[in-house]
Amino acid sequence: MGDHVLLIGMMGSGKTTVGRDVAALMHRPFHDSDEEILRRVGMTVPEVFAERGEPAFRAEEKAVLARALASGVPSVIAVAGGAVFDPDSRRRIRAGGVVVWLRALPRTLSTRVGSGSGRPLLEHDPSGTLSRLDAMRRPVYRSLADVTVNVDAVAPGVVAERVWRLARETLEARAACGGGA
Repeated sequence: MGDHVLLIGMMGSGKTTVGRDVAALMHRPFHDSDEEILRRVGMTVPEVFAERGEPAFRAEEKAVLARALASGVPSVIAVAGGAVFDPDSRRRIRAGGVVVWLRALPRTLSTRVGSGSGRPLLEHDPSGTLSRLDAMRRPVYRSLADVTVNVDAVAPGVVAERVWRLARETLEARAACGGGA
């Protein structure tokens, strides 16, 4: 079992914002899937979707997750929302460390992402699309999560503190049972 902290959840759940704060609290590097894809291919997520299509984006998503998890340094990783549908990525997520689901209601997500600008999956009917995606992804997130943190109506700093505390407790418990480093 790895020592990473992996944040999963829908777009708009706060993985990037909370992840940066958790990484600072834990004195760890932070890896954000979308930012890593930009560095890796020199294109933003919308550009990858437009120029190479969704399958190419999903392949990049899988590659950056594998690279972040393979690093020998325990990190905080904001996992791309759809990465959980790839069987290899799910296996890596489970083995990578503490998996924290940042759970939000679709109406919270819709408020946070607004028009969906910069999010290719939300180009048409952002609110309806978020509800459909949430219905598909929620059971997968639930099955992967070691810890679930509700983010509805909670400030990002408070969410980060909760994630930090729960991740630390989980890692310590695993270490005490011989299941971690």
